[in-house]
Amino acid sequence: MKIAIETVIKADLESVWQAWSNPDDIKQWNAASDDWHTTQSAVDLREGGNFLSRMEAKDGSMGFDFEGTYTRIVPLKLIEYRMSDGREVEIEFIERADGILVKSAFDAESENPTEMQRQGWQAILDNFGRHVEMKRTG
Repeated sequence: MKIAIETVIKADLESVWQAWSNPDDIKQWNAASDDWHTTQSAVDLREGGNFLSRMEAKDGSMGFDFEGTYTRIVPLKLIEYRMSDGREVEIEFIERADGILVKSAFDAESENPTEMQRQGWQAILDNFGRHVEMKRTG
């Protein structure tokens, strides 16, 4: 089952793409809640390239590696990857009059309820949007 999320970001496409694929930016936006953060990020943005984000609770109680391999890249338009557990993810970047629509669809995992997964990924995408917009105006 695929779960879909989206957001519109008031910024130019180049800025959105750069913030999505730059490890320094990823460490600033990649968290679903304020008590988590990304402590490490590595990106090899090419088909067959790998990525890794180390996500940890700020209190040090737990953490995990979010990692996978890029399976398809269309610059400024599309990123597809396979996570280390085999699930597939697709992210589209679409220019619109009101900004950049970022749409993501991902395979659900079986450990957590679907709605919880959707909310967590949506929270991360919303953080991403705020990060890009603040960077643009800051």
